[in-house]
Amino acid sequence: MIRDWLSAFLNDIMNCKRAGKKETSIVHWSNLILEVLKVMKKEGYIKNIRIEENKFRKIIVEIGKINKCQAIKPRFPVRKNEFEKYIRRYLPARDIGILIVSTSKGIMTHKEAIEKGLGGVLLAYCF
Repeated sequence: MIRDWLSAFLNDIMNCKRAGKKETSIVHWSNLILEVLKVMKKEGYIKNIRIEENKFRKIIVEIGKINKCQAIKPRFPVRKNEFEKYIRRYLPARDIGILIVSTSKGIMTHKEAIEKGLGGVLLAYCF
């Protein structure tokens, strides 16, 4: 039984990347997963997102330039001036990769959250 769909979806993307596949499908998804996918697409880690409506509604994801993506557990709450600690913890270098954050203004990267002066909850990271 899967308890964290976000983590399962990110693991599926990494498994497909390691196997050399160019796309994967997600049957069990939510608006949170869709918003995380949109952030990853905007940053170039995913090439394309399609929603297919057959027997089940599923999302087809074309994988882009991902080296690693993983969910952050537990989901740490972060203030607007505490991002540096988590950047050092999860990303390989300061300007490489993104932290995906859920804020009161929506799901965004840590760079956007710093620019807007927002804190939030860490969801995942990609590089």
